[in-house]
Amino acid sequence: IGRLEGQVARYKSAAENAEKVEDELKAEKRKLQRELRTALDKIEEMEMTNNHLMKRLEKMKANRTALLSQQ
Repeated sequence: IGRLEGQVARYKSAAENAEKVEDELKAEKRKLQRELRTALDKIEEMEMTNNHLMKRLEKMKANRTALLSQQ
């Protein structure tokens, strides 16, 4: 009986440790998913800014070309 009680105590301890590790992993996963969403949002914002700046640059080039052809 003593040996079985010892085994039960070890298994309980192992199960508690496994649950603790599982909770930590779940928290880490949530944190990483949050960081991923933030990074993806930032990429999208930067792509939009880049597209906007590229359009402005094209307009400026077109205006310069038009001015040079008028001279």
